[in-house]
Amino acid sequence: MSALQQASASFLVALGAVPGAWLRFRVVNHLEPLVPSKHWGTFGVNVIACFALGVIVGLEQSCGDGAKRLLLLLGTGFLGSFSTFSTFMAELHSVLDQQRWSEALLLAGGSVLGGLLSIKLGLLVGAGA
Repeated sequence: MSALQQASASFLVALGAVPGAWLRFRVVNHLEPLVPSKHWGTFGVNVIACFALGVIVGLEQSCGDGAKRLLLLLGTGFLGSFSTFSTFMAELHSVLDQQRWSEALLLAGGSVLGGLLSIKLGLLVGAGA
C-alpha cells in the first residue's frame, strides 16, 4: 500500500470515527433514564454495531474491492467508535465490584452471545442484499 493509499485509508477511518463516537454518547445518554443501569445502553449499542458490521461485511463480500473504502469509513471508523469494548469491560468490572453476580453473568454472556448472533444475522442480511 502506497503512502497516499495509507493516508486515504486513515482519513476514511477518522472521518467515520467522530460521528460514531458522538452517536454512541448520545444514544447511551438518551437510554440511561430508560434502562436500569447505564451499562445496558452500552450493551445495546454494541449489539447494534455487531449487526451493522455484519451487514457491511456481507455487502462488501458480495460487492468486491470497491466496497473496501466503505468498510474503512463505516466499519472500522464509524462502528469501531460507536461500539466500545473498553467501556463494556469497565462497566462489567463495576458490576463485579458491586458483587452483582447474576447481573454480571447476564451482561457478559448476553454481550458475547448477542454480539455473535447479531453479527451472524447482519452477515446473512448483507450477503442476501
